[in-house]
Amino acid sequence: MTVDRLKLVLALAFIVAVALVASGIAPRDRVTWWMEVAPVLIAAPILVATYRRYPLTHLLYILIALHALVLIYGGAYTYAHVPLGFWLQDVLGTVRNPYDKIGHFMQGFVPVLIAREILLRGAYVNGRAMLHFLCVCIALAVSAFYELIEWWAGLAMGQGAHEFLGTQGDSWDTQSDMFFALIGAVVALVLLARLHDRQLRAMGVLKESK
Repeated sequence: MTVDRLKLVLALAFIVAVALVASGIAPRDRVTWWMEVAPVLIAAPILVATYRRYPLTHLLYILIALHALVLIYGGAYTYAHVPLGFWLQDVLGTVRNPYDKIGHFMQGFVPVLIAREILLRGAYVNGRAMLHFLCVCIALAVSAFYELIEWWAGLAMGQGAHEFLGTQGDSWDTQSDMFFALIGAVVALVLLARLHDRQLRAMGVLKESK
C-alpha cells in the first residue's frame, strides 16, 4: 500500500459517497433508486474489506468509482429520464433516451478489467489471447446475470419494475444491452491493457515475462 493509493481511494470514496447521498435525497422513484444503487452498496464494503490484503491498481479504483457514478446518476432520475441521456438523444437523433447504454457499456468496460486483474495476479491463464477471451466471457456473464436480475425484478414487481427495466418499448433491449457490454469489454482491453500491465508491474504482482 502506498500513501498515494490511500489518498486516491479516499478521494474517490468521498466523491461517490457525496453523489450517493445527493441522489438519494429526492430520487424520481425510490424503489428504482435502491435497485440501481444496490451494486454500489454491495461493492463498497467488499472494496473496504479487501483493501489491505488485496489492493487493486489505481486504474481499477478509478474505473470502479466512475461506474458507481454512472449507476448513481441513473438511479437518481431512472435511466429513461436522465438529463444527459435526453441531451444525447437530441445530438444523436435517437428515438429513445440512450443513457442506459452508457451503463451497459460500463458493465463490460469495468468488469473485464477486474477479471483481467484477478486472472493475471493469480496466474490462472497462460497466453494473452486466452486471457482476454476469458475476460470478455466473464464480462458478458456479468451482463447476462444482470439481465436475469431485471427479469426476476419484472416478475416480482410487475408494472412496478417498469422504471428499473428501462426498456422504453424496445423489444430488443436485452440483446442490445449485452452488445454494449461486449463493446465496452473489447474497448477496455484495446485501450487500457498496456496501462493495466504497467500498473500491475509497478505493484510487483506481474512479471515482465507476462
